[in-house]
Amino acid sequence: MNQKKIGSFLKELRKEKGLTQEQLAEHFNISDRTVSRWENGNNMPDLSILVELADFYDVDIREIIDGERKSENMDKEEKEKMLLIAEYAEEEKNALLKKQFKTFKTMSIIGLCSMVVYIMIMLFIGYNSFPAADYIMGAAFGVAFVALFTAVLYSTGTLAKIIAKIIKVYKGEK
Repeated sequence: MNQKKIGSFLKELRKEKGLTQEQLAEHFNISDRTVSRWENGNNMPDLSILVELADFYDVDIREIIDGERKSENMDKEEKEKMLLIAEYAEEEKNALLKKQFKTFKTMSIIGLCSMVVYIMIMLFIGYNSFPAADYIMGAAFGVAFVALFTAVLYSTGTLAKIIAKIIKVYKGEK
C-alpha cells in the first residue's frame, strides 16, 4: 500500500469536487490538518472515514487503497460489509478508549489519595514527631508521585512506547 499514491489520489478526488481542504474537513468534522496529512501520504484515514470518503467521492474503497481509478464499481453487498467492518472497528476503538480511561482514572485516584495522606500527616502530625510518620509520609509521597507520573505517561501514550522498547531490548531486537 503506497500512502503517497493514496494521498495524491485523495487530493485529486477533492479537487475534482472543487473543494478546499478546509471545506472537506468541515464536511467530515475533522481538522484541515488531518486532510493535509492524508494528501501528503503521512497518515491514512480511519476505516470508518475511508468508507465515507468512498461514498462521498463515489468511488470504490479499493480504488482509494490502490490510489487509482478502477473500471468496476463496488456492489451494494460489499459496501454494506465494509460499513459493518467500519462500525466494528469504531466500536473496538471506543471500547479500548473506555478501558484506557478507567486505567488512567484509577492511577489518578491512587495518586491523589496518596497525596492527601501525605498532606494530612504533614498538617496534623508534622515532621519529626515520630519516625513512623516520616516513613508513612515518604511512602505516600512516593506512591503519589509514581501514580500521577505514570498516569501522565499512560495518557500521552509514552508509557506504551517505553514498554514496547523494553520488550524489544529484552528480545534482542533493535
